[in-house]
Amino acid sequence: MAATIERARIAEFKNEPIKTFTDPADVAAMEDALERVRRSFGTKYPIVIDGERLETEKWISSRNPARPEDVVGLAGSASLDQANRAIEVASQRFETWKNVAPQTRAEIVLKAAELVRQRRFEFDAYLVYEVGKSWPEADGDTAEAIDFMEFYAREALRYDGPHPVVPLEGEKNELRYIPLGVGVVIPPWNFAFAIMCGTTVAALLAGNTVVLKPSSDSPVIAAKFLELLEEAGLPKGVVNFLPGSGGTIGDPIVAHALTRFVSFTGSKEVGLHINELAAKTQPGQKWIKRVVAEMGGKDSIVVAADARLDEAVEAVATAAFGFQGQKCSACSRAIVDERVYDEFLERLKTRVAKITVGDPADRANFMGPVINEAALKSIVEYIEIGKREGRLICGGARRGQSGYFLEPTVIADVAPDARIAQEEIFGPVLAVIKAKDYDHALAIANNTEFGLTGSVFSTDEKKLERARNEFFVGNLYLNRKCTGAMVGAHPFGGFNMSGTDSKAGSRDYLLLFLQAKTIARKTSAHDAAERAEGF
Repeated sequence: MAATIERARIAEFKNEPIKTFTDPADVAAMEDALERVRRSFGTKYPIVIDGERLETEKWISSRNPARPEDVVGLAGSASLDQANRAIEVASQRFETWKNVAPQTRAEIVLKAAELVRQRRFEFDAYLVYEVGKSWPEADGDTAEAIDFMEFYAREALRYDGPHPVVPLEGEKNELRYIPLGVGVVIPPWNFAFAIMCGTTVAALLAGNTVVLKPSSDSPVIAAKFLELLEEAGLPKGVVNFLPGSGGTIGDPIVAHALTRFVSFTGSKEVGLHINELAAKTQPGQKWIKRVVAEMGGKDSIVVAADARLDEAVEAVATAAFGFQGQKCSACSRAIVDERVYDEFLERLKTRVAKITVGDPADRANFMGPVINEAALKSIVEYIEIGKREGRLICGGARRGQSGYFLEPTVIADVAPDARIAQEEIFGPVLAVIKAKDYDHALAIANNTEFGLTGSVFSTDEKKLERARNEFFVGNLYLNRKCTGAMVGAHPFGGFNMSGTDSKAGSRDYLLLFLQAKTIARKTSAHDAAERAEGF
């Protein structure tokens, strides 16, 4: 790749195709990657500060949720002193990185994207083992990581270009976007590659430096990505790898006076805590910290009386139980018009019965394990609550004794204000709610504190138009499932307690990591004369 790149020379962005694993060559490559990654189990991944791999007193064991006896890797657990040093180093490196040309930053990230393509099945395999994704779910995660790098690299070049301002006689005016400073990036485990990658590269493409604190359930994938960024040419200290417990290092790095912004994806409770902590000004702090937060959801699919039921049932089943319901966008509530309610339930029960549950390393399984034992216990408690609040249609039990497997669970006749209709469960549990009519269904759809995704199935254009205007979510889908947002096509982020509506994968996203600077120069008659003469 040339030393610098120009926007005109980069092809138009296109989403990376997701593997369906119907090609025998892809199947063979994935099986080989799974075996190679398995042989690497138990590898240690130290923290990385300013390019140095540092030993720690404690290590985080990242375990395979399908086989908890398997240690995918050991990640260093940073101390408070190391956390403070990481922030200080990032602040020092910012003084250089902020002056690196956006073209050079984009070149590094585009090279990283190409390296991921070359090692695609390896990253897929880590996602299968570390967080329990099925083959297609893992490849979708990897493809989205590639998309984020490709899309945001182009956006960085666009923001580096001239920005229109209103001409003013006697002045030459311009608007520039400049970076913020040190960012703390706290990604989740459920999109352990895509969100971790997207939030990190967006910040560094904008000219910021990063302290990356990955989830303790998925630090290995983050460590492998940092290795790849280094191979792509990222200077030391621009991204610092800092796994560790929230209690030991999480609060201190958010609160640190040198932290300029926090990018967080995770639960409502943690997001609100981060927002509160970041709002408190620390001694020596020179700015109001910016918080970018993508939090929870309690997402509904509305099924109108005129809906095509087979399509609605398929969408509900795949959106509710894909990746074990562990997506903030997952369908956790089906709100169904009473005129088709019983028929919908019968068809849904038949469809859910076809879902296979087991080790995701076996490509025959649609559902794998939930992420850890704590999650398993929490979901089981919600299922018990649901049995009291509604009627169990299918599922409701643990599957096997080894691994954190649960059956896909459907609970019908749930009241709109029931706990399982209001609280985020983050597991394979679907509440089905009966609505009197379409008006009632929309009212129920809007009755939670969240506002992330939603979907409506109807053949009536007037009903769909009402949903456009009245269904209060950041991502609304019509006659399709409420999961599967694509970078660029479906800018992602929600309202209310679902976060700051950050709209990841949009043309607005990099603005969250930039600040605008206006420069006005008074022009003299001499300047005007020179321009007229062509000097």
